Amino acid sequence: MTNGQRLREIIKRPGILVLPGVYDCVSAKIADKTGFEVLFTSGFGISATLLGKPDFGFVTATEMIESVTRIVQSVDVPVVADIDTGYGNPLNVIRTVEDAVRVGAAGIILEYQEWPKKCGHFAGKRVIALEEHVEKILAAREAAGESGLVIIGRTDANAVNGLEDAIKRGWAYYEAGADIVFVEAPKSPGELKEIGSAFPDIPLFANMVEGGRTPIMGTQELEGLGYKIVVYPLTGLFSAAFAIKASLSHLRENGTTEGYGDMVGFSEFEDVVDVPEYREIEKKFSAPE
Repeated sequence: MTNGQRLREIIKRPGILVLPGVYDCVSAKIADKTGFEVLFTSGFGISATLLGKPDFGFVTATEMIESVTRIVQSVDVPVVADIDTGYGNPLNVIRTVEDAVRVGAAGIILEYQEWPKKCGHFAGKRVIALEEHVEKILAAREAAGESGLVIIGRTDANAVNGLEDAIKRGWAYYEAGADIVFVEAPKSPGELKEIGSAFPDIPLFANMVEGGRTPIMGTQELEGLGYKIVVYPLTGLFSAAFAIKASLSHLRENGTTEGYGDMVGFSEFEDVVDVPEYREIEKKFSAPE
């Protein structure tokens, strides 16, 4: 069974699916070991941690696929990959989707901003014509082949043209072959509800960004509105940034980490990166003493 097929089986289950955003192998392994069934690669997080730059389209297709590859290979659960706009026209989308399938991604998010794209919760986004993105969705569906890859059609039109246009585009992308509809950056609980009502019996994707444009809403409440997947893409990154800042501030002010206890221990981190497992493998291939 492919990872895409595994993800489809999970989505079929009753209830809403909560996905944590991950941005490197350590965050992915922690999320996996915490018990999440599916992970989501955050383009925002990858841009920040790989390049130290904002989500303004700085990450190339090659860099994104390389990051997704490492993350997918580091865990045992399906991974949904943020592949931005597919990095060009339908031909580029085919190449990107084929690469995503080859490295084992279970699903992808495909958006339709003009390049350079921006985080959905940043101002200044521009969107391509509806018809152009329909072509990209069709191309992605064909490129996915028999892999079972789950395609999430994302629309950023709400911030540019309003919610009515975003809903219209969401329907067009679903009819073109997207499995799940993602209307990015609703600005109120009312808009979240309106989106849910506009897509009866169609799986919907909600994006909860702490401090972003969309109000944080409880998982059960989102499920009641018709959402099937909710992702928290930046929770881990923001928490890690807070912890790094706090620990290094303590070190800078005190010249030592003595007295600072809010961190995992050495042995705990060994478990994160599977040191016990590799010690056993090492023993297997070590000459007897």
